Amino acid sequence: MKNIKLLLAYDGTNLLGWQKTSLGPSIEQHLETVLTQILQEPISLQAASRTDAGVHAEGQVVNFFTKKETLDLAKLHKSLNGLLPKQITVLQIEEMPISFHPTLESQGKEYHYFLCNTAVQQPKHRLFSWQFPYRLDLNNMQLACAHFLGTHDFSTFCNELPLSKRDPVCTLKSIKLVTLDSSRLCIQVRGNRFLFRMVRNLVGTLAYIGCGKIPLSAVPDLLQSRQRKVAGVTAPSHGLHLIQVFYNQMDSFPDKA
Repeated sequence: MKNIKLLLAYDGTNLLGWQKTSLGPSIEQHLETVLTQILQEPISLQAASRTDAGVHAEGQVVNFFTKKETLDLAKLHKSLNGLLPKQITVLQIEEMPISFHPTLESQGKEYHYFLCNTAVQQPKHRLFSWQFPYRLDLNNMQLACAHFLGTHDFSTFCNELPLSKRDPVCTLKSIKLVTLDSSRLCIQVRGNRFLFRMVRNLVGTLAYIGCGKIPLSAVPDLLQSRQRKVAGVTAPSHGLHLIQVFYNQMDSFPDKA
């Protein structure tokens, strides 16, 4: 038995997220189908992040097990990229110890969210950025970020199961607001783990703070309330990009982040 790790990038625009669903095409479905075709054996996949419909990735990590005694990874890599839909690309492929699990061994993840805050958006950005046509106070947004850093109960920013059925405590190492040009903003978030739609809810809340819909003075109480209704809107999925998954304890949160 071999444990094979894949590093994936994908444009999630016309895909219904990572996980297989009867509603339409997913990344898992496409990859599993092609691997089964190539290896001629049933293949089951595990992913570091179950990205939602419309979410993009530059560093998704996936693994699978195969019974093949001999496996040419270079040939498999080429075959995968030849057969997968063009919106899905295998960037790297390598054999890992049999114990490796992309989710359980993850030490952290980094997401980027792109936002356009002008009335007119370049067509090339429309599938990858949220058009939020309001003037933003970046200083207030940055001040708000400071309240979210560290280890907290992030129930306020989760669209999911009742608190009793999940662990709501996460650690955010960094939240950076990077101005790309006069009309675009990238919100870069690193943390040890994330709740369901947590990044998109954080982004929606920061956008509301930036345009004045949520006053900066209300921010300290947001986390303490543990109520999703007090935070901002859930930002659309198409602005979110999974950038990297970290596995080495020493470089989970590099100082340069």
